[in-house]
Amino acid sequence: MLDKMKDIIRKNDLCVLATVSEGRPHCSLMSYVSDEESSEIYMVSYRETRKYINLTRNPVVSLLIDTREEDRRGEGIKIKALTVEGEFQTMDDPVKKDAVRLRLLKKNPNLIHFLNDPAAEIFSIRLKSFQLLDGVQDVFIEKTG
Repeated sequence: MLDKMKDIIRKNDLCVLATVSEGRPHCSLMSYVSDEESSEIYMVSYRETRKYINLTRNPVVSLLIDTREEDRRGEGIKIKALTVEGEFQTMDDPVKKDAVRLRLLKKNPNLIHFLNDPAAEIFSIRLKSFQLLDGVQDVFIEKTG
């Protein structure tokens, strides 16, 4: 089941990032790319945003990735919703950061000015656990290392 969950991550490029600071939740719609193993997700944000400040104060996050775009059918919808728990990490390796920048740009060419802005920061989320809701009743949970 973990492979199915990670496949959802690889096939999509939008998620909802939920952060918390001082007991207050905050959600952001985010573009992302993942590594090949789907053990890390990479995103970009301005450093002065509420989400980025929340990440630096409390690195534990939740992501929601769904299959609504690929699962629309003429007779109804069988959407899968994947909730992922993870941990925010800064990226200090300039080579890795440049590689992620290029991958984000390839998936989202409209982000070119954003990705090249010195006030923007590329970061990663190390994925820790996965919960897949397949339809309305089927729930599967997986944890990593």
